[in-house]
Amino acid sequence: MNQTAAAPANAEKRYTVHRSDLPLSCPLPSMALWNSHPRVYLAIEDAPGHEVQCPYCGSHFVLAD
Repeated sequence: MNQTAAAPANAEKRYTVHRSDLPLSCPLPSMALWNSHPRVYLAIEDAPGHEVQCPYCGSHFVLAD
């Protein structure tokens, strides 16, 4: 995967992700990392209701499919 990080890290507080985005990490690969917290992987597929919250920044992730 060779994506250019264009979005600012943690700019939103709620993100909808898809199975194609797994494994889920915060910040997301499309976000700039230089101004964010360390990358943490979140087990959204095992979470109740397929929803998780980042322990660093509090961003809320919901698995759509």
